[in-house]
Amino acid sequence: MAKPTPYQVPVRELPTHRTFEVPPELVGEWLKGLPMRDALGAPEGDPEAGHGVADLELYADGAHAFAAGTFHGELTVACSRCVNPVKLVIDENLRVTFMPRHEVPDDDAAGTPGASNETSKGASDEDEGPEVAEEDLDVFPFDGERIDLEPLFREQFVLAVPYAPLCAETCKGLCPQCG
Repeated sequence: MAKPTPYQVPVRELPTHRTFEVPPELVGEWLKGLPMRDALGAPEGDPEAGHGVADLELYADGAHAFAAGTFHGELTVACSRCVNPVKLVIDENLRVTFMPRHEVPDDDAAGTPGASNETSKGASDEDEGPEVAEEDLDVFPFDGERIDLEPLFREQFVLAVPYAPLCAETCKGLCPQCG
């Protein structure tokens, strides 16, 4: 079994309320390789990479575990026009289900984008496990003994980076004539 991290919670301790902090060094590691982050040329362990705080209620119901609460943070990426630093704010309400790995559907079997809920609902009646509405809950696997929240926190930072972040709507970029 992998070494426990500060973001793992033993299922035997549920229900519980926990607050988790994500330091800048970890945010920088998670965002490494993203073009809008690498464009900054920030050093390893950049204290300006970002940070986050999750305040979660964790509980279990049978073989499934749940997390509900808030995630607040910020991260720094490059403006897609002028390459100056841009601070992005994360303010999310979280509702997450943790299911045993064997119950989590494969990406291929999860349905196609744009499929109606009725199609998914009919397929769920045949499958084992509870029905989870995609717009309500995220689903993450767990090993039955520990809930690992690190993938959830990493996802919050990665998904917060827009395709083309801007420092300002009026940013004219690096062009010597217009900006």
